[in-house]
Amino acid sequence: MAVLIDFLSQGSAQPQHRPWPRAVVEPDLWSEAARRLGVGEWSLLGLWAEARAVHMALLDEASGEIGIASLDCPDGRYPSVGLHHPPAVRLERAIRSLFGLEPDGLPDQRPWLDHGNWDLRYPLAAEPRSTPIDKGYAFLPVEGEGLHQIPVGPVHAGIIEPGHFRFTANGETVVRLEERLGYVHKGIEGLMAGATVAAAARLAARTSGDSTVAYGLAFARAVEAALGAEAPPRAVLLRALMAEMERIANHLGDFGAICNDASFSLMLAHCAVLRERVLRAADGVFGHRLMRDRIVPGGVSTDVDREGIAAIRAVAAEVGARLPALVDLYDNTTSLQDRTALTGILKPALACQYAAGGYVGRASGRKFDTRKAPGYAPYDGLDFSVPTLEDGDVNARVWIRIREIEQSLSLIAQLLDRLPEGPARVNLPAATETREGMALVEGFRGDILVWLKVSPDGTVARCHLRDPSWFQWPLLEAVIEGNIVADFPLCNKSFNCSYSGHDL
Repeated sequence: MAVLIDFLSQGSAQPQHRPWPRAVVEPDLWSEAARRLGVGEWSLLGLWAEARAVHMALLDEASGEIGIASLDCPDGRYPSVGLHHPPAVRLERAIRSLFGLEPDGLPDQRPWLDHGNWDLRYPLAAEPRSTPIDKGYAFLPVEGEGLHQIPVGPVHAGIIEPGHFRFTANGETVVRLEERLGYVHKGIEGLMAGATVAAAARLAARTSGDSTVAYGLAFARAVEAALGAEAPPRAVLLRALMAEMERIANHLGDFGAICNDASFSLMLAHCAVLRERVLRAADGVFGHRLMRDRIVPGGVSTDVDREGIAAIRAVAAEVGARLPALVDLYDNTTSLQDRTALTGILKPALACQYAAGGYVGRASGRKFDTRKAPGYAPYDGLDFSVPTLEDGDVNARVWIRIREIEQSLSLIAQLLDRLPEGPARVNLPAATETREGMALVEGFRGDILVWLKVSPDGTVARCHLRDPSWFQWPLLEAVIEGNIVADFPLCNKSFNCSYSGHDL
C-alpha cells in the first residue's frame, strides 16, 4: 500500500472522490501531514475550508497517489500547515479572511483579501474598524543602508488586472519584492453556494477568462465524479480539442508578449496574428472566441461538423507552418537572448517545494502534467510528451511554451483523426444524497483543481477552485531577487500568473 493512502487510512474514510480517497483525520495526523509536506515527502495540491472544516489535497509524487485529508474545526481553529510548509501560508491567510478559521502558529498573521478597507472584519457581526488602515496590513518592514522602495500599482498602465508590487531595491538591484493581491476578489465561491449545477458551471468558466475551457472542464469533471456520470466519447475528445486550442492561443500570446517586454515588438505582431487566427477559428467552429460555456457537465454544448473539422485542421496547419520561422527568429536575435537568458532564475528545488505546475515548473525541471499523471481521458490514449528544462530562466519558460505548442498541434491532429460519431452530451443522474467530487485538469498555466459538494436538490453546496497561480505568484517574488528593476516586466510576463483565478 502506498505511503499516502496508508496514512489516510488512519482517519475516518469518507465518500470517494473517484478515484481519490478522502479521510477525516485528527489534529495530530493533520499536523503530521503538514510536517511531511515541510520535509518534501509530499506536495500540496490545495488547501481550502468550509464553515467548520478544512481540507488539503496531497500528492505523493513518487507513487503518483493523491488523497484528501480533512479536519473538523468545531472551535474555529486548526494547526497551521504554513508553519511547516511555506506554500500554504497565503492559502491559510485567505481562509482566515473568508471563513474566520484560525490557523494556530501561522507565521504571517496579516489578512490576505482584506486590505484594511472593509467596513467589517470577519465575521459580519464584528465591530467596525476604528481606522481605515492599520499596521496589521502593512508590507513587511525593510531595513538596511542604501535601500529604497518602489511602489507599482495596484492600477497599471494597461488593461491588466490590479495588483500592488512593492520593490525594495539597492540602486537598480531588487533585494525584495512583495505582492499584495486580492483586488479582484469577487466572491465567486460564495456565489456558487446554492446555485444549480448549470449556473455554477457558468461561474466556474468565468474564474479566469483566458482559462475558461480549462475551468469549465475541471468543474464538469468534478460534477461527473460526484454523480458517477461519464461524458460520451465524442464529448471527451471535443473537450480536449478545445483545451489544446486554448493552450496554443495563450502560449502564442505569451511568446509575443515576453518578446515585446524585451522591446522586440516584431515578435508580438507575428504571434498576435497567429493567436487571432486560432481565436477566429474557435469562434467559427464553436460559436465563441474563447469557447466559453462550451464545456458543460455531461458533455459539450456545441458539436462540430465537417466544415468545422476542416477549419481546425487549416488553422493548425498554418500555425505549424509559420511557427518554425518565429522560433528561429527568437533563437538568433542576440538582443532578445541578452534579456531572457539567465534572467529570473527559478531554482528546481524551489519549484518542487511549491509544486509549481505548467511552464513555470517544467522550465525548472518539475515534470508534472495532469494529462500524464494522474491522467484523464482522452490523453491516456494519446501520444505526446511533456517538455522540461533545468535552466529555470525566462528563456527556458519561453522554450517550454514553444515545445508545448508543438505538442498541442500534434494532439489536435490525433484528436481529429479519432473523433467518433455519437452524442455530445448526456443527462446527469440525480443525487440521492450529498455527493463530493474532485478533478485535476491541465490548463495552460498548469494544474487546476476543483472540489465540490452537490446536494440532493441539484444545487452546489460548496465549490473550491484552485488556480495554479496560487503556487506561482510567491515564486515570482523569489526569482526577481538579484535582478534589476527593469527586468521585472520580463520575469512577470514569463510567469503570466492569473489575478482573477487567484483572487476568486
